[in-house]
Amino acid sequence: MLIRLQNVTRVYKVGSYEIRALDGVDLEIARNEFVAVMGPSGSGKSTLMNVLGCLDRPTSGAYELDGQSVRRMSAGALARARNKRIGFVFQSFELLPHISALKNVELPLIYSPDRWRGARARSRRALEKVGLGERFRHRPNQLSGGEKQRVAIARALINEPAILLADEPTGNLDTRTSGSVLALFDRLHSSGQTILVVTHEPYVALHAKRIVHMRDGRIVSDLPVEEDPISRGGAQRYYVEQGRGANGEDES
Repeated sequence: MLIRLQNVTRVYKVGSYEIRALDGVDLEIARNEFVAVMGPSGSGKSTLMNVLGCLDRPTSGAYELDGQSVRRMSAGALARARNKRIGFVFQSFELLPHISALKNVELPLIYSPDRWRGARARSRRALEKVGLGERFRHRPNQLSGGEKQRVAIARALINEPAILLADEPTGNLDTRTSGSVLALFDRLHSSGQTILVVTHEPYVALHAKRIVHMRDGRIVSDLPVEEDPISRGGAQRYYVEQGRGANGEDES
């Protein structure tokens, strides 16, 4: 099993108050799965992403990444895991504006001295993989939103990570551009890449093979996509049943 969470909690203290962002989460993700995590604001999905990405540590419970206990990792080991075993794609792209697409893709290799040899060629291949082989000299301000996200995906893939974590990857894109990015995720998954996407958009989740719904820091459903209410056009009904509005927001 690539990822295993057992009874994971993440508690934040704000003054005398405790916020249980994750509350007893159990989750397993095997290699070459494509999983979507959905939920309204405050459901815990972003905290889950941070824990899975080794950006945050659980307050309690066990997290195993590829059979290794994350709790027992040193700060250096966590940094190496983030660099080599996990690829990140963010809604805001997080590209450096004053360097080319190629140099943006190369950035993770700076922290992998053992992989720096041939960095230029590897970065070119990564950009070709996402359909930007001819745009490698362009800076971010010379690229469209979809092209920026493709550069970000190429950067996430440069170290051949075990899992690709994408946080609202189409949030800043129009519908047509979103479709091209999601088609890229489909191709990556077909080639063997494990992917986890955090999203609030049903059309994004439907590209996954499995949909996990969260609420109040807990997983409330975990189903193959064909069994999920959203796949039957039931997004509005699902959220109403959960005491939410049609867009997943709290109606109280």
